[in-house]
Amino acid sequence: MKERVFPAEGMKSRTISTPLHKFGYVFLSRSVDNFRVLINTGNVTIIMKCSTKPAGRLGLKRLMGLLGGAAALFLTSAATAAPPERIVSLAPNLTEILYDLGVENRIAAVTDYCDYPPRAANKPKIGGFVNPSLEAIVSLRPDCVVMTEDGNPKVLDRRLRALGIRTHIFRARRIQDLPREIRAMGRILCVGTMAERQADRIETRIRRIADRSKTASQGNIQKGLFIFQPSPLIAAGRGTTVDDAFAILGIDNVAAAAPTRYPKFSLEEVIRLRPDALFFGKGRGMEERIKPLMERLATLEAVRAGRVFFIGDAVYRLGPRIAASLEEMAACLDAR
Repeated sequence: MKERVFPAEGMKSRTISTPLHKFGYVFLSRSVDNFRVLINTGNVTIIMKCSTKPAGRLGLKRLMGLLGGAAALFLTSAATAAPPERIVSLAPNLTEILYDLGVENRIAAVTDYCDYPPRAANKPKIGGFVNPSLEAIVSLRPDCVVMTEDGNPKVLDRRLRALGIRTHIFRARRIQDLPREIRAMGRILCVGTMAERQADRIETRIRRIADRSKTASQGNIQKGLFIFQPSPLIAAGRGTTVDDAFAILGIDNVAAAAPTRYPKFSLEEVIRLRPDALFFGKGRGMEERIKPLMERLATLEAVRAGRVFFIGDAVYRLGPRIAASLEEMAACLDAR
């Protein structure tokens, strides 16, 4: 910490290094009790009046509040001047969108669960989806952190912004929201033309699938159930991307009447609901994991008729592969 004296003002100043150095110049000066704060060219300068009266705990609290607020204000305005070059993604679907928008070289880190496209696994990791490491994120000196409204901890957004790190919240929860949020992300990343093209492509494919489903006969499959986890049995209820997928394909989601988005069901409830088809996520040993469940649901017509399907995880990753996932589900229906 450097200290120097301003004789004309009768003040001492202490300069504290901060992560502001890469954002250029700003001049901001305000007084708080016995302090004046100046943010200048990447340093925070605290000018302390030569006073016989100590600032006290209240003055220090006010100072720290001013520092956080001033830094956040400065960084928010400064960061918008140039496209982000060091992006941290806090969700697998956001990582997929970043790759789809052609900004792979600007991705500084991703979560442990960001495994698509496969080369995303080579990026530095900052922890899990619901528990990312703030320390790891900050150490990477990102100029933008992209995160979801539905999944990432909200307190993390507040902490990052308090540290002067820009965040972008991806607010899509439903399939119909996806194109809008891709366009919004494109504007933030300064790749608006690419985002517009990719969003248009997704909208066109989804519309074609929906139109085709309206005229196609679903045969024996009128009602479906998507099971995320066999034990305890957790399904996709209303307000989920799976629920949207069923609606686009013209299938009734038997779990839509449940009070929560991801309800737990007993075996008896599943049998009572009598779905015409069962859907499971593909991979992670799911085919082996559901064998005990299939034995206990052996009397269900869907199981007896072999209408048990395994779908890739893109259906519940709200990203650029969502249309391909809908086509995968439609192909299962066509085959039966």
